[in-house]
Amino acid sequence: MLRAAFTNEPSADFSDPSVRGAMQAALAKVGSELGREYPLIVGGERRETGTWITSTNPGNLDQVVGKVARASKDDALDAIAAAQDAFKEWRRMPMVGRASVLLRMAAIVRRRRFELAAWMVYELDKPWDEAEGEVAEAVDFLEWYAAHAVKLTERVDLAHLPNEATDYFYQPIGVGIVIPPWNFPCAILTGMTMAPIAVGNTVVLKPATNTPVIGYKMVEIMIEAGVPAGVVNFVPGSGSEIGDLLVEDPRTRFVCFTGSKDVGVHIFETAAKVQKGQRWLKRVTAEMGGKDAIVVDSSANLDDAIEGIVTSAFGFSGQKCSACSRVIVLADVYDQIVDGVVARTKEVVSVGSGLAGEASMGAVVDKNQFDSIENYIEVGKKEAKLVYQGETPDANGYYIPPTIFADAAANSRIACEEVFGPVLAIVKVDSFDEAIEVANDSEYGLTGSVYSGSRANLERARDEFEVGNLYLNRKSTGAMMGVHPFAGIKLSGTNSKAGGPDYLLNFVEAKAVGEKL
Repeated sequence: MLRAAFTNEPSADFSDPSVRGAMQAALAKVGSELGREYPLIVGGERRETGTWITSTNPGNLDQVVGKVARASKDDALDAIAAAQDAFKEWRRMPMVGRASVLLRMAAIVRRRRFELAAWMVYELDKPWDEAEGEVAEAVDFLEWYAAHAVKLTERVDLAHLPNEATDYFYQPIGVGIVIPPWNFPCAILTGMTMAPIAVGNTVVLKPATNTPVIGYKMVEIMIEAGVPAGVVNFVPGSGSEIGDLLVEDPRTRFVCFTGSKDVGVHIFETAAKVQKGQRWLKRVTAEMGGKDAIVVDSSANLDDAIEGIVTSAFGFSGQKCSACSRVIVLADVYDQIVDGVVARTKEVVSVGSGLAGEASMGAVVDKNQFDSIENYIEVGKKEAKLVYQGETPDANGYYIPPTIFADAAANSRIACEEVFGPVLAIVKVDSFDEAIEVANDSEYGLTGSVYSGSRANLERARDEFEVGNLYLNRKSTGAMMGVHPFAGIKLSGTNSKAGGPDYLLNFVEAKAVGEKL
């Protein structure tokens, strides 16, 4: 039976010894399963291709989490064909039946929450609370989309003609390509995949090559929950080899992407071209990152602002698209904010392996990201004042400590370009007008926060701050499913609000029918 009302799944309390013990047991279980090999899944068939994507723990580079078969171009084409065949029957499944599959999956994920969190601790060096919280968010995605899929079957009120019966309803559109990010390989992957499936579409899922093992685990649960063969097809592979092929294929109807701006723009351009034999315009939902700002004015509660800045900047090593990477502060409270942020970071942010469940920051995802962040730190040293850099643990992993720059110019690279790591730039301004101007002088528009005791300033920000998700007197991270529908504007994405009341409309088309009586 479908739940009557949606409530967010509560996160686990690791201060409870029994909960902590359950997580430790899950880590031991998953640790005994590391290094296994996982196939593609195409039309229900498990395939080994002879070449592998090797996933390693970024906090322990000697530890192989698993190897996942690498899809070839032929595998990708077969996956589209399998999805096309499965669509013929899946689209006919009543909406309540499809929604029930999502609810069954939510129940399985809930039962296996610590095991799934443990896989992310190994595959991403994710802190316990971040990993388990992501599993809770996956449950939220499933239950929210199940309920809203059923809502789409409710009769739409239309104007009335005395001699006609009229109807208006939604139908699935076909085969989609789902390309989720590496930083939320459980929750976002689940939401991006199961939302279009809930309303009758079929998908080809190309997981991030950094986190393919947890992707495989989630697809296994989809199948266990009742997703038929071919409705979801699992084809890990490089973007250069199969990415464009999947996006360009004339049989695909939509692309659902979360990742970098450059890749997202390329997908948007590629999908816009009508291929030979294609009979529709493809839809693209894209979320492409940000350069998220927190603004602090003179009337703000400074303790609250400092806490929100540190949490937003350094949670999950700054590897969230919503992470605060620049702070814009009015001059008369600037020194207090800089000193407070440095002091609070020293107090609460610790760097180390996720396995022990003690550190608040783990390693960054891979060498490319490590090298990129290190380069930005060197850039920052030339452009601004390095006021704090934490200690790097003596470990065989991609660890970068929290790094804070003050006196950054508003137009400096460190204050303008997306770093996607634990690096924070603080900018001084003379007025709230200037603060909003600096905040908006960006190609990105994902999240933003304003700390202020002035109702006039808060209302100005509500109207003028150019972001898809604005938070007033709270941190810039931690959007809750159904509470803060999430997506950016500008070059942060297509404003397709995940967890919102209209997200599923991205994957259906409306049909109006009039019958003369």
